[in-house]
Amino acid sequence: VPFKAATPLMSGFNNTHAVASAYFSAIFSVLGLGSNLFAFVVLVNAFRRTHSRSRSSFLLFLGALVVTDFMGLLFTGSIVVFFRSSGLRWMDLDPGCHLCNFMGMTMIFYGLSPLLLGTAMAVERFVGINRPFARSTAMSRSRVCWVVVGIVAMAGCISLLPLLGLGSYHIQNPGSWCFLNIRPEPLDVVFCLVFSLVGLLSLATSFVLNTTSVVTLLRVCCSQDSVQRKRDYEVEMMVQLIFIMLIATICWCPLLTFIAKTVLFKRGLHVQQLLLWIRFATGNQVLDPWVYILFRRSVLRRVYPGIGRSRGSVASLRSSFTISRKLTPASLGGASDKNSPCLATKH
Repeated sequence: VPFKAATPLMSGFNNTHAVASAYFSAIFSVLGLGSNLFAFVVLVNAFRRTHSRSRSSFLLFLGALVVTDFMGLLFTGSIVVFFRSSGLRWMDLDPGCHLCNFMGMTMIFYGLSPLLLGTAMAVERFVGINRPFARSTAMSRSRVCWVVVGIVAMAGCISLLPLLGLGSYHIQNPGSWCFLNIRPEPLDVVFCLVFSLVGLLSLATSFVLNTTSVVTLLRVCCSQDSVQRKRDYEVEMMVQLIFIMLIATICWCPLLTFIAKTVLFKRGLHVQQLLLWIRFATGNQVLDPWVYILFRRSVLRRVYPGIGRSRGSVASLRSSFTISRKLTPASLGGASDKNSPCLATKH
């Protein structure tokens, strides 16, 4: 099936917009590639040291996330910087639009993959915290790898839909990148909605599951067995996952809703807004690695030295609030203080 090539509507492109400058694109790409490479090295070292199945599964998902972010920036950034720095017209270099279709598929594939991986991580943490016995048999390392392969296959199939005639890719302003064709044609509308709804559904699912996991984890922190259960790693993973979700939501929601509104309400394409929201979405690939770099236990201990001092250190994160509730005349009697898991962590 032949590719649907973009039409050469190139005369009105604005090549002077600051967001589209070659320097901005180059600095943005180098910063993102360096951040993801550094995060990957840190993840590999952490994976070698860990002996926890739940943590190793989470690190595998994080590693897949870092790799997809790195590859996405490498492919798309290289093409954009080349066209911006060379000054060549896309249609002169690629009259058949084969490179345009390749970049369009790359944008869709490496855009959806992190969102789907974030959902898979949310599911893994939800099962690990709320159904630990089920997770112990359901999320081995090999099965995590198969989940990653399934996510890659799903994102790849969606990006290949234009080959089957559903939608098309189009050269976008300022003529240095390609993306899905945002226009009111029926097939393009369907493709735009598939991309937008899959992304938004992934973010919504992550939000619901992560919120439930956080509530459950907070309850465990002040339960009777909180001193006996090692929850530091669970808190660390949940903090990282929450920030990954927040960054993905902030970076991707504007673009996904913009695409859906444009095709549903048949609005004219606002080029400057598209460029702005694309930069927001690309920023997700730059910020993701810093979540793991900055929110590791070793880094958090330097900011909050109380973390990790004892086996009940997780409960100490809420000790000041809980102790104020426990200090009643009855609790000051002495006998009940010894049985309080929150007071047991008081230093």
